[in-house]
Amino acid sequence: MKYMFASDIHGSAWYCRKLLEEYRRSAPDRLVLLGDILYHGPRNDLPREYAPKEVIGLLNGIKEEIYAVRGNCEAEVDQMVLEFPVMADYGVLALNGLTFYATHGHVYHPDHLPPMKPGDILIYGHTHLLRAEAIGSNYVLNPGSVSIPKGGNPATFGILDGQEFSIVDFEGNVVKNLILNPII
Repeated sequence: MKYMFASDIHGSAWYCRKLLEEYRRSAPDRLVLLGDILYHGPRNDLPREYAPKEVIGLLNGIKEEIYAVRGNCEAEVDQMVLEFPVMADYGVLALNGLTFYATHGHVYHPDHLPPMKPGDILIYGHTHLLRAEAIGSNYVLNPGSVSIPKGGNPATFGILDGQEFSIVDFEGNVVKNLILNPII
């Protein structure tokens, strides 16, 4: 099966529309949102076309296709307007024979890993920096930021197709690619 991973929309209607265009084009089975959906946060500049109410409508339109975890910018009021769960700190996902610990990254991240078995995968957002690599007996993945990329990176999202994880920009370029084989 195929999954799309995205993080840090931060209320940008422009980038949310672009993300959903790519979602429809690439036709994954689910969209996994790794937090910071509506609010830009006090440390970030306003993203392009900051319009959280529009983002609400766009995402609620595909609510049955979304898995989401809470980012550090999510609040209870966000759950009042979004029609899919967004307040879980993490989700454990069994996808294509792989186990993913999905979280935003402000609590668990590569320097503070959650309890994981060898071969498990931490996927997170928060830093706005894309990443796909093996660390010890695990994988660490970050699809980057949809709307406010950092570190000179383009705006990106992730695609899991079988056991291949690709970080893709909105021009269709694969920025980073990694085959997720069980590590023993």
